[in-house]
Amino acid sequence: MLARIILILYLIFINFMGIATMASDKIRAMERRFRIPEAVLFTVAIIGGSIGSIVGMFLFHHKIRMAKFRFGLPLILVLQIGFIVLLRSVMVSIVFL
Repeated sequence: MLARIILILYLIFINFMGIATMASDKIRAMERRFRIPEAVLFTVAIIGGSIGSIVGMFLFHHKIRMAKFRFGLPLILVLQIGFIVLLRSVMVSIVFL
């Protein structure tokens, strides 16, 4: 139970960070300041912030013309969902062995 609460809090936090990094990079781009590296934006998505990154991308109209973001972030989300489904099926199989 505690592990589930910690996981939920982590996902809320990392998805908020996905939105915040997209917002920050958009502001920096508009002000022609030093930008957040694309690798950082993708890393936030990969470690669980894919939904927040996608929301931030469309909310702030940022990186939506770039194919690697327009298709890459949803692909990361699909892979994460697939991993969760696979993990759950393996856990169910272990329980019934």
